[in-house]
Amino acid sequence: MAFDRDAGGGPGGTANGPSEAATAPGGTTTTPDDVASEDLVAEGATDGSGSAGWEVLPWLLRWRGLAVDQLRRTESVFALSNGHIGMRGTLDEGEPRGLPGTYLNGFYEEHALPYGESGYGYPEDGQTIVNVTDGKVIRLLVEDEPLDMRYGRAHEHERELDFRAGTLRRRTVWESPTGRRITVRSERLVSLTQRAVAAILYEVETDERVQLVVQSDLLANEPVEHDSDDPRVAAALEDPLVADFAHAAGSRAILAHHARNSELRMAAAMDHELETGDGVRTEISAEGDLARFTAAVDVPAGGKLRLVKYLGYGWSAQRSVPALRAQVEAALAGARQTGWEGLLAEQRRFLDEFWAAADVEVRGDDELQQAVRFALFHVMQAAVRGETRAIPGKGLTGPGYDGHAFWDTEMFVLPVLACTLPEAARDALRWRHSTLDKARERAKVLGQGGAAFPWRSINGAECSAYWPAGTAAFHVSGDVAHAVAQYVSMTGDLAFEREHGAEILVETARLWMSLGHHDQHGGFRIDGVTGPDEYSAVVDNNTYTNLIAQRNLRNAVEACERHPEVAGRLGVTAEDTAAWLKAADGMLVPFDELLGVHEQAEGFTSHAAWHFDRIEPDEYPLMLNYPYFDLYRKQVVKQADLVLAMHVRGDAFTPEQKARNFAYYEARTVRDSSLSAGTQAVLAAEVGALRLAYDYLAEAAFTDLHDLHKNVHNGLHMASLAGAWIGLVAGFGGMRDHDGALSFAPRLPPGLEGLAFRLTFRGTLLAVEVEPGRATYRVLSGDALHTSHHGEEVTVAPGEPVVLSIPDPPEPPEISQPRHRAPKRRTPPGSRS
Repeated sequence: MAFDRDAGGGPGGTANGPSEAATAPGGTTTTPDDVASEDLVAEGATDGSGSAGWEVLPWLLRWRGLAVDQLRRTESVFALSNGHIGMRGTLDEGEPRGLPGTYLNGFYEEHALPYGESGYGYPEDGQTIVNVTDGKVIRLLVEDEPLDMRYGRAHEHERELDFRAGTLRRRTVWESPTGRRITVRSERLVSLTQRAVAAILYEVETDERVQLVVQSDLLANEPVEHDSDDPRVAAALEDPLVADFAHAAGSRAILAHHARNSELRMAAAMDHELETGDGVRTEISAEGDLARFTAAVDVPAGGKLRLVKYLGYGWSAQRSVPALRAQVEAALAGARQTGWEGLLAEQRRFLDEFWAAADVEVRGDDELQQAVRFALFHVMQAAVRGETRAIPGKGLTGPGYDGHAFWDTEMFVLPVLACTLPEAARDALRWRHSTLDKARERAKVLGQGGAAFPWRSINGAECSAYWPAGTAAFHVSGDVAHAVAQYVSMTGDLAFEREHGAEILVETARLWMSLGHHDQHGGFRIDGVTGPDEYSAVVDNNTYTNLIAQRNLRNAVEACERHPEVAGRLGVTAEDTAAWLKAADGMLVPFDELLGVHEQAEGFTSHAAWHFDRIEPDEYPLMLNYPYFDLYRKQVVKQADLVLAMHVRGDAFTPEQKARNFAYYEARTVRDSSLSAGTQAVLAAEVGALRLAYDYLAEAAFTDLHDLHKNVHNGLHMASLAGAWIGLVAGFGGMRDHDGALSFAPRLPPGLEGLAFRLTFRGTLLAVEVEPGRATYRVLSGDALHTSHHGEEVTVAPGEPVVLSIPDPPEPPEISQPRHRAPKRRTPPGSRS
């Protein structure tokens, strides 16, 4: 089904998921179980660099050796992006490759959605991200022999992603089949400061005189395998780009194309700086789908070839081809004016500022430390220069989920950005605001008022062909409203609320008033909806949905009171706001008095139990082995639903209710979704199950690095990466922001020696350090901050750190997981536990 986003192997610790990475002598290299035992698996290829795998380093992610069967995976992990341009981490020479990909955020192709039987209100068109013109390719021939890692001998080969430099580096010592030996070094960046620019430094050194030929390409319509089983979708993605313009002169070339069906237009351009030895000959050409710059160079012994390749990208639904050409030419001019060293310096300065405000330190678990910084780096990359574009579920790291944005963005990614890179959170919410007309139209088609935001989309139109989990998931609109209110609360950005946020809050409040109704007992009901759990659908009074709607209604009233001129422009009356408050006050939250727990939805606790005792490890994920008909009517939970409600609306539950609820739903949650582990870590920590919280945190942090769901080849999971930060800051830091009040309740789990993190709240940069038995709060910049520590009111002034003791955690309830679904026990490398 179209909405199954994590089909694949189960989480770590299950029999079908990879186990904890093994540690090599010295404790420096981790090799997941599914990595091939030989570095170069292609016939005739050898390597002398040792085992392939990740090295554990605090600010780098390095892979030594080349496992050809792991290329799709490493290409996702090594992807670079700035929220506008995304480039998968393919090798410079283009082959061998796993899944090539270059993406422009918001650039897509359209195709008809497949239906066996159609119905009124079903979305008609789907959208799929397009692999646009590839500018990464730099081929090398050594005395007519192409550099290809599958042939000859790679004496050394390593690639590393540098979180502080913002670049992907490569070093290869390669010997051709005829014995000529060269060293190739490259460094690639997607600029975080110049939105339309990417650049590559490519260097070749040799110990003997040799002729080198370099071919630098722009290539459109690369052959790419597509996962779609529908021939109409596959046909739409076969050569989706139609050539409009090609030009080449000197060292510069430009290609312009449009998408065949969506008719979106894009342009890509390249320019070069070449430093060589004796005797150089260059030529350039451009036609149709290929532009190529070629340089033939005689390099003396001990000499070096140095090539800098600058790339410019742009797209538009409205601008003409000449305008796009001018845009990418301007991008190239700016890049060349800055120069390679200047681009590197800009990148480093930006990241120095980012890490100064966002870094998280994990003491006692070096592998987790690396994973958390990796997660933060990719979340930042996905959003930083998106500028009124969506943040897709896979960022721009791969074609997974068709490049769509989901509610994951608002509930997982934006909370991280609001605290660490608030401008990016604001821009993502501006994108939602730009799609309000589509959301209003969608609500109208569904016979509702207000605005209904889509479950999945690129341009704001609903693209889910499965209405029980798509259209019926009205909580998405509440999630958008939640993110708006959270951003305004964390930043104090009333200008954004006035210009964009208040309108979103008002239109989503109107949706709830249309969807819900007051019953004969005075309660406000929201029936026939689907919550976050994708193993339940079309239920009455989903607790998460109702509590999100309740907060949405109250936030809308507060925004109208702060901005009466906006309320007047939107036609909001005193009767409207009174009705919103009455609905919020009467919101039904189902509770099972017999069991003493909240129901995920009305009647959920009366459903038949799922037969966990008969499920074997290879039957997970359940959606691939059991019919939805059966899943929908049983007590089985794909991902945190009520548990997520207890995190984001924790003010609606008592501590005792949280403990009982967590234990009840823990025994029924199978985590067939990458969204779940981070949230379960937060609640496990709150109810005192710190050891379990640590295990869940590790699962969220290593979802992509260890490929726990067997689908990293299609791109990284942005929400799970964000979940690693949430698990640390909201879990072990105990951070909450209910009703706009910032609070902390930190506790360390067994196995961690300490935790430190930074976040910005209304212009104040706060540092929190958690050690065994105590926590320290420091204002690094900005005004004094009022907060609380385990319920005690605290004011932290600049230059006056506050040190407070940490109380013992509550006694956790008795907790168990479904058979074969306990998270893998986290044991930090080098520890004895």
